[in-house]
Amino acid sequence: MNVYFACSVTGGREAEAAYQTIVATLQADGHIVPTAHLSQPDVIALEAVVDPQEVYTRDIDWISTCQALIAEVSTPSHGVGYEISYALCIGKPVLCCYQQSKPVSKMITGNTHPALHLKPYQSHAELKHIVREFIAIITSSTQKPDSFDMSNITRNL
Repeated sequence: MNVYFACSVTGGREAEAAYQTIVATLQADGHIVPTAHLSQPDVIALEAVVDPQEVYTRDIDWISTCQALIAEVSTPSHGVGYEISYALCIGKPVLCCYQQSKPVSKMITGNTHPALHLKPYQSHAELKHIVREFIAIITSSTQKPDSFDMSNITRNL
């Protein structure tokens, strides 16, 4: 499965270890993560040389071709919020996970879209479980993930 991973790049990297846990879990399970580089410590330098229009076009294309989006939202990010909204608008299932001790924007926590799943975590082991549970739910459908009706799945997994 193609999974778009979203996280803060320029807004802060405090959750970088969690980013790496999410990407490593997805890749270990055989999933394609076109944004895997976002979890790496050198991402700011890598992305600094890319034109903003190119980033926008590339990322919109990646979201469009992925079957799901997983975002780590412990660190506020305009870009991540935009990516989440775009994915929901085009019918993609979205998992937003965050460190339980961190406040998260009410635009995320108050969103009742049936394809949005919001899940706090306390440890990286719990985060791995959350990611795997989300993937299992969306792949257990007999429909293609791109057209998956999330209305029958509870919001908080």
